[in-house]
Amino acid sequence: MSNMEQAMKRQLLFISLYKSAFPGVAKYISRLGGSFEEAKDVFQDALIVYFEKTAIQSSAFDNDTAYLVGIAKNLWLKRYRQSTQNLPITEVDLALHEPEEHPSSHRLMHFLSKAGQKCMDLLKSFYYDELPLNEIAQEFGYSGVRSATVQKYKCLEKVRTTIKEKALSYEDFME
Repeated sequence: MSNMEQAMKRQLLFISLYKSAFPGVAKYISRLGGSFEEAKDVFQDALIVYFEKTAIQSSAFDNDTAYLVGIAKNLWLKRYRQSTQNLPITEVDLALHEPEEHPSSHRLMHFLSKAGQKCMDLLKSFYYDELPLNEIAQEFGYSGVRSATVQKYKCLEKVRTTIKEKALSYEDFME
């Protein structure tokens, strides 16, 4: 095979590998927080390693997408580990000492009480006491589980409506 034919074959293989392997590599790197540019860099490095390895192992180039993807993943993981190990201590320290937010029980109780005592008792039985709906139906005098479910939904809607009327958000319930 002439040098020109071998170069042409190598170029076709390169294009084929890029089309078949790069989308998967880019998706993998994206899921681990990498950018598209980083994915391209890692993939190009993987292509170089791939061609070096396959040239050493045999004179003919193979179209082994899985091998190329494996090389790219290993290169990314190596780069990812190195970058996370070199975080400045101040960034790590700040992340560990962020104030925790806790739901404000006073605010929650205020809006639950707006739905009425019976609704508060029903919601408490279901969410806090974790009673099954058939027991709640008996305790509250509903005709069946379906009626208890509908009443629970109506109670939740009362609370939601009150919150919407006040134009409150999640942050309004945090201390």
